[in-house]
Amino acid sequence: MSALSLVLRLPLADFELHAELALPGRGVTALFGPSGSGKTTLLRCVAGLARGAGRIVVNDEVWQDDARRIFLPTHRRALGYVFQEASLFEHLTVRGNLEFGLRRILPAERKVSWDQALDLLGIGPLLERRSTTLSGGERQRVAIARALLTSPRLLLMDEPLAALDAPRKQEILPYLERLHDELAIPVLYVSHSADEVARLADHLVLLERGRVVASGATDALLARLDLPLARDEEAAVRIDTTVLDHDDVYQLTRLGFAGGSIQVTRKALPVGARARLKIQARDVSIALRGDNPSSIVNRVPARVVGFGEAAHPAQCLVALEAGRVRLMARITRLSRDQLGLAAGMEVVAQIKSVALLA
Repeated sequence: MSALSLVLRLPLADFELHAELALPGRGVTALFGPSGSGKTTLLRCVAGLARGAGRIVVNDEVWQDDARRIFLPTHRRALGYVFQEASLFEHLTVRGNLEFGLRRILPAERKVSWDQALDLLGIGPLLERRSTTLSGGERQRVAIARALLTSPRLLLMDEPLAALDAPRKQEILPYLERLHDELAIPVLYVSHSADEVARLADHLVLLERGRVVASGATDALLARLDLPLARDEEAAVRIDTTVLDHDDVYQLTRLGFAGGSIQVTRKALPVGARARLKIQARDVSIALRGDNPSSIVNRVPARVVGFGEAAHPAQCLVALEAGRVRLMARITRLSRDQLGLAAGMEVVAQIKSVALLA
């Protein structure tokens, strides 16, 4: 059963937000799209901070049903909300900010304990510091902990990394992954970063001018050539692998998946551990045979599934299937024609680089 189902309409300045969604009860659902596509407005409607026409149900609790004249105000909705800016109380210490969140929920109804929130976000050493002395990453970690201490049924996050520089983003991402792995609270996460989506999201909702273009499992949507994500410069697929072994001589780790194996620079992971990889379309080339001399060591037998348009007219996208796993390559149209690529052809996918996500 879905944790969140909604049907909403709301006229905006340039278009109408029109969303009909049934979203899963665990993990992270990302609302993804360009600026101005309606992501934050949809989030605000779920929170009751904006009012569209329709119906919102969370874990069988009706938050809005216009047909029955039901509309719960924000303070009666069991949610946590994390904004782009941490919005901490500057006159309070970290402890004071966290206690503010904790006081919103009766002791008998608390599902996230004080110690659990401190541990998940790694903020125990910060308790006595004033919020004005914290870095941007620290402030956001405190804001997330404060939201969790309200024991929400749903956690809403509106581009929580947007105001942070690259080092602070990398600092906070592992904590967001811990929330995903260790809490059963579903998260609705607004982002326009394809990298964040690939790293965090289990389910993906693509929005464009207020309309739902697609909704489904992240891995499946990332591999679809007909969606805007495929034409992004950072377009990538995501695959789950298992650590097979380590090469002590060349300091490499071999990861296995349904389509074969991939070697990466040695990682401190035990054999048998699971590892998630991101493979960008620009880092995949195609060969007709696998025996040609090359510096690219990762070569996977694959079958051409189809073609799509790239952002630049000189290029095209090629969908590949390696075992049961989808890959994507961005190559020139000249290369496609010179190789004579066609759907159904058996080829070799040459993978130049991968990123270990988790």
